[in-house]
Amino acid sequence: MIKVAVIGAGAISTSHIEGYLNFPSDCQIKAISDIYVDKATKHIEGYKLDAEAYSDYKELLNDPSIDLVSICTPPSTHAKIAIDFLASGKNVLVEKPMAASLEECDAMIEAAKKSGKLLSIVAQNRFQSSWMKLKKILDEGVAGKVLHTQVDSFWWRGHSYYDLWWRGTWESEGGGCTLNHAVHHIDALQWMMGLPVEVHALMGNVAHDNAEVEDISLALLRFASGSVGQITSSVVHHGQAQQLVFQCERAKLSTPWQLYASASKENGFPERDEQTESAIQSYYDNLPEVAYEGHTGQIENVLRAMKGDCKLIVDGEEGRKTLELIVAIYQSASTGASVRLPLGSDDAFYTKEGLMASVPHFYEKTASVERFENNEITTRGN
Repeated sequence: MIKVAVIGAGAISTSHIEGYLNFPSDCQIKAISDIYVDKATKHIEGYKLDAEAYSDYKELLNDPSIDLVSICTPPSTHAKIAIDFLASGKNVLVEKPMAASLEECDAMIEAAKKSGKLLSIVAQNRFQSSWMKLKKILDEGVAGKVLHTQVDSFWWRGHSYYDLWWRGTWESEGGGCTLNHAVHHIDALQWMMGLPVEVHALMGNVAHDNAEVEDISLALLRFASGSVGQITSSVVHHGQAQQLVFQCERAKLSTPWQLYASASKENGFPERDEQTESAIQSYYDNLPEVAYEGHTGQIENVLRAMKGDCKLIVDGEEGRKTLELIVAIYQSASTGASVRLPLGSDDAFYTKEGLMASVPHFYEKTASVERFENNEITTRGN
């Protein structure tokens, strides 16, 4: 039986708790830690867990009964907590974003190598049937080469969202919507396409004058294959609609799943190619569904990997790639120059200090609420 500790009892922790509860014969939650210990206690009572509440995660570092730790704390704390637990011999699943800098990512990866334990980074959207199927179609070239990729990570957050004490500053949150909201769609892009070789971006804060960080960014990408792409990251879009669109040689593919194929008339104008659509749709329909989706699917993967039954789908290296693309967006948007990837350890934006020295402070934070009583979180839009 794998014994689990959850560090951080904020909104996202419920996705982890409920995920673990799907596998009662494989794992058991034995501890929840939060600086507000009453929040940890509330989860234990609400989910009727046989677990203890802690106010300081360090009390669990030397607990030999804990095998796996879920880290659900603010982004600026991820690296320190993960490294502490890896060094103490625990396996670690850490929420997105992986860390506040590439330097911290590399330290986490090195800690995992030294300990021989698993480090997995949450990317729950990879564990959706539609995303898995789309990646398979792209990998197999069923619709031909990708020509253009469009990522719309559209969310909406009210002004008071950034009043929470750790949100809205580069120091504690690590960034704005690009890092904390679009991270899953940016992860999906690099998972499906690989990292681009060139990024040009801009960003702004157009609606939240109580935050230092951006509430919208736009990035243009060039890939080694010659294809191009674009990413819009936002918390100012009403309706919260997200999509990834791949314009391929033979058809348009997207998630949420949509398919459209065009064929050329004699004069070059388009007509719908229903035969191609039918062939691609049949291929899609015959691909397997995943057994568990979202956080539950990723938790199953981690539990099986701990038993040696499979490999991690999202390890530290994968988490680092996603942050590397986000850092490149911040670097280009801050300097006005195109950025070439990969980013090396000698890059000015490799460290958190280097990034913070160059990014703009759009506004100064004007409020600092210790906690919100409403603990809801939106993990999917429309």
